[in-house]
Parts: sequence; structure tokens; C-alpha cells
Amino acid sequence: MRKITYIKDLGPEMDGREVVLAGWVHEVRETGKITFLILRDSTGIVQVIGKKAETDPKIMKAMSLPKESVVTLTGILKVNKEAKKGFEILIKKIEDLNPLSTQIPFEVTGKVPADIDVRLNHRHIDLRRLETAAIFSIQSTILNSFRNFFFERGFKEIRTPTLVSEATEGGSEVFEVKYFDTKAYLAQSPQLYKQLAIVGGMDKVFMVVPVFRAEKSNTTSHLTEVTQMDVEVAFADADDAIQLLVEAVSQIIKDVIRSNSAELELLKRKLDVPKVKVVTYTEALKELKKKGSATEFGSDLSREDEQKISEIYGHYVVVKDYPTKVRAFYSMPKPDNPELSNSFDFIFDGIEICSGAQRIHLPNLLMEQLKSRGMNPKNFEFYISAFRNGAPPHAGWSIGLERLTMQIVGAKNIRETTLFPRDRKRLTP
Repeated sequence: MRKITYIKDLGPEMDGREVVLAGWVHEVRETGKITFLILRDSTGIVQVIGKKAETDPKIMKAMSLPKESVVTLTGILKVNKEAKKGFEILIKKIEDLNPLSTQIPFEVTGKVPADIDVRLNHRHIDLRRLETAAIFSIQSTILNSFRNFFFERGFKEIRTPTLVSEATEGGSEVFEVKYFDTKAYLAQSPQLYKQLAIVGGMDKVFMVVPVFRAEKSNTTSHLTEVTQMDVEVAFADADDAIQLLVEAVSQIIKDVIRSNSAELELLKRKLDVPKVKVVTYTEALKELKKKGSATEFGSDLSREDEQKISEIYGHYVVVKDYPTKVRAFYSMPKPDNPELSNSFDFIFDGIEICSGAQRIHLPNLLMEQLKSRGMNPKNFEFYISAFRNGAPPHAGWSIGLERLTMQIVGAKNIRETTLFPRDRKRLTP
């Protein structure tokens, strides 16, 4: 097979040049004298034409392919100001690489809307939709930007276990698995292990990991398996972590704006570089009360509260100093008011995309917090004992990749931003 050119690399400057393209048949339109074939590859679409008066009849006939046929073709690029791209391809040769042997389950062009469950049942077809492809192109930029941001600041990327011996955040929302002759669990979070890395002297770490939560929720913003982008840094407090978070999210959005302008335009999404408002839980609750919130001091904020917070303060809001009892056991209580913790959430357009905190690095305080939540410190002995060996103060946070993508692209359902989503009812494909 000759060297193939991506559609994104075509341009009017190639007028008169022969090109070899490969992809899928997006649409075919036939008139009496001309056949128009719209070819799509992973980088875009282009119009290919066959003229009855000039093109071999066998090739004209071969162009009449079903939508989504996978083909390679050779043609001459010709400038045409009436074409959408300012040029088109005059066909010379076409080959159907794998003739369709079943009916495509829904219309990829979007002219006939398809239910999301139908699309997810056939995700390999759904990925051919320009809108779906745009979402995952943007998600790729998010991941790349996140990694580059921290590599440039001297962080090390690490990997942590998926199989753990104890629920890492307590509670019952864990998936139990048989592990030889004992029980194990799928990790709810890499939290304990990234802290151990900090104690071990890796003072700035990040990771991208899957996490699992057996939540029996059926909302548009929850899944049982998600991807977390985690960060932990030594000799830092909550305010240091918040500053790092704001800078990272701002850089990610800048990179998406710069690298994915075509995808954002396709999705009809306009982004602005974040101007982040930082408020305390106490301040936010006071404003929420004015808006009719029934949340009492000491309770966690509801989804409705988060939506109102964005209405009050803007698109990007960090809420800090949450009540200690509603945060994870390893969140550091505030020295001057132990009822509150050095913790925070990042709320993006009404949805929490990130949680973080300064961590408890004092073993006795860790045991107190575990006991206060009905958890047995003996089950965390490997974790607590590490802090007896010179653990520095440290802080960190975790962004949910799918939720961040969801808010950046303006999706209404987290399943749109998950390649192969897993929830209470979906375990395939």
C-alpha cells in the first residue's frame, strides 16, 4: 500500500498532486453526471468526485458504496473554491478494503439521532461520529497537558496498585475480589500509596490511574470505574495545593483552546481561560442560604449547592475548609478549629471535578481520625507505621478525567466522555 496522506495534511498548495487517502465512506451522493463521495479519516473529511464524462465507468460504479465502508483511494487534488475546503479530490482509483457484511446500527452522520444506549452498545461505531471523535481528541490533549505541566515542574509519574487489602477510604462502596485464599478490593483511590511515595522521599509525584467505586447511583455524573489524575507534594499545605491546582487546570484549558479549536467549534463550545474564585465553606454556605439552600453547617454540599455556587461565584470556584467529618479520614483538621479541615473542592460549571486536602502526617492523629469514623487502625498499620519514620507535611488532590472532559466539552452525561463506560448496568462492550 502506498504512503497514505491524512486529510488534515491536504491543502490548496497541493493543487494537481496525486494523493493516496484511506478512511471510511461518510456519505455518497449521485447525480446524473457526478458522484460525490465524502471520505472521513481520523483527522477530518474531504469531498471526492467522479465525473461521468472523465472517470472510468468501473470506478464510478465502485464509488457507490454503503456508508461506513472502509476504503483506500487515489486521486488528484484540485482547487475548487466552491468546495467546502477550497479543494476536492478527482478520483482515479478506489478499493473497498473490507466489504460490509452487516448493517450499521445507526446513522453516523447524525442526520438521524441515536439513543445514547444504542451508541454505547456499538461504541466502535459511535467513535466514528465527528462529535464523539472530537471529545476524545480533546481528552487526549487534557492528558498530555496534565503530564507536561507536572514533568516541567520536576514531578515524577508513578504507578500504584489496583488491588488492595483494605478499603482505602473506608465505607462499603468497594468491589470485593477473590485473591487466592483471601479477600482483596479494587482500589477506591491511590491516596494511601502516593502518600507513601512522599514519605519515601519522592517529594513531588503525579499519576493517571483507574479507580473503582461500587456506588449504586444512576446519575449522569457517576460511574463505577473512572480515571483519576492525582498529585501529591511534600512540604506543602492546602493553599499550596490549591495554587498548583488552579495553575494546572488553567494550563489544561489553555492547551485545549490552542490545540483543539476545530473540535471546540464542532461541539459549539467556547472556553475562556479560568478566573478562579476561592471561597471558604463557611462563606459559600452563607451565600447559599440566601438562595434558599437547606444545607446545615457541618453537612457536605449537595449537587444543587454546587450548581448554585457556580451561579453565585462564576464558572470556576474553589471551596475550601470543609467540615472535617465530611472529608476523608486523612484530611488534616485545622489547628485553630478541628471541626474544619484543610481541604478543598474545585467546582467547574456546577460540578465538582476535583477534591484535595493537606494530609495528616502525624500517626497519633491518624489513629484518632480512623477511630472517630468507626475504622480499625490495625487494618491500616502499614500506612500509619510509615508516618512514624519521618513523614513530612504534604498535600495533594485528584481530578476526575471524565468529569473534567465533560465540563470542558459541555457534555450532559459522563458516559459521553468515557471511552467504554462502566456503571451499575453496563459491563460491555
